[in-house]
Amino acid sequence: MKRLLLVSAMLATLLGMGSAQKLIGIAFDAGGKNDRSFNESTWKGAQRAEKDFDIQLFDFEPADPSQVGQGIRAFAEEGFDLIIGVGFANEPAITANAREFKDVNFAVIDAVPGEGKLENAVGLVFREHEGSFLVGYIAGKLTQTGVVGFIGGMDIPLIHKFEQGYKAGVEYACQEDGIECTVLINYVGNTPAAWNDPAKAKEIAINQKAQGADIIYHAAGGSGLGLIDFVKQEMCIKASDLPAGVEFIRDPFADVPKYPAYEQKCGEDARPLFFIGVDANQNFLGDTDNNPETLNHGLTSMLKRVDVATYEVIESVVNDAFQGGVREFGLENDGVGYALDEYNRALIPAAVVEALDRIKQDIIAGRIEVPASR
Repeated sequence: MKRLLLVSAMLATLLGMGSAQKLIGIAFDAGGKNDRSFNESTWKGAQRAEKDFDIQLFDFEPADPSQVGQGIRAFAEEGFDLIIGVGFANEPAITANAREFKDVNFAVIDAVPGEGKLENAVGLVFREHEGSFLVGYIAGKLTQTGVVGFIGGMDIPLIHKFEQGYKAGVEYACQEDGIECTVLINYVGNTPAAWNDPAKAKEIAINQKAQGADIIYHAAGGSGLGLIDFVKQEMCIKASDLPAGVEFIRDPFADVPKYPAYEQKCGEDARPLFFIGVDANQNFLGDTDNNPETLNHGLTSMLKRVDVATYEVIESVVNDAFQGGVREFGLENDGVGYALDEYNRALIPAAVVEALDRIKQDIIAGRIEVPASR
């Protein structure tokens, strides 16, 4: 409530000064704009738009999941030019207010407001399964044990897209190499609190490692930080950690320089432990010694370009070109992908990068069909 009162006060000042700036309001999902994932990527896209266009940004962060959607009406009543709801939980409030405030433009990420039939509201949706297939392929090509993991946040169809795309990518890669792989799948919970429970995600990661997982992909929002912290603390999986029936099948990272703490803790009879990030590029979070040239524990990240979608919808309002309905982002328009940078370039062989380029084109052309549901 204090946030909304502050917004109102700032608006009164702006209007009193006769500001011609476009007013953009962003209502975040649980976890807030500094979650280093989905919400933060949205905020970065909005901040980039603020640098490029004559706009004024306002934001609302829910104190807890029950408050998601509360900021939307306050923005609408003040006559904002665009209101963005981050996450499917904001869709009911976006839809209701779009129907009432016809002169205000609305957008919601990861849902379709008003079944796509509202002229003043657009749904920004993604083909997460396509990007997840790519990072699954990387995991399948580079797993050292033949066991990989997936940690989802809230157990809902949206996250099943990440899960199924990842699983399919792993299986595709392992089939190419003629090896049998196991994909462990667990969820943090069934309520919105699942997006912000790193302790639970860490607990899941501990159990998956105990089953032999050496690479774990998360699609869990702020909860995923629990996985990342665990991987950096553990650093490796040792031969003595492997359960019955699981053994090291290869050592693709043998030539990657190791940092001193890793060598001291892990030794030769071990393999590095990795996470795969999500939404934003989280590769840098796997750097333990501030040196990208040594072993990094972020194998890659599935990029979901909510920053691009946010920027583009703001740009459409600035240019008076906003259109309601649905906008979809996938491999074809670089709406999803995988991260390759200085932190993980030494981890992913050139042959795998080349194969990913081919696979991307095969998915776009329909030669590879990626499942989006169970």
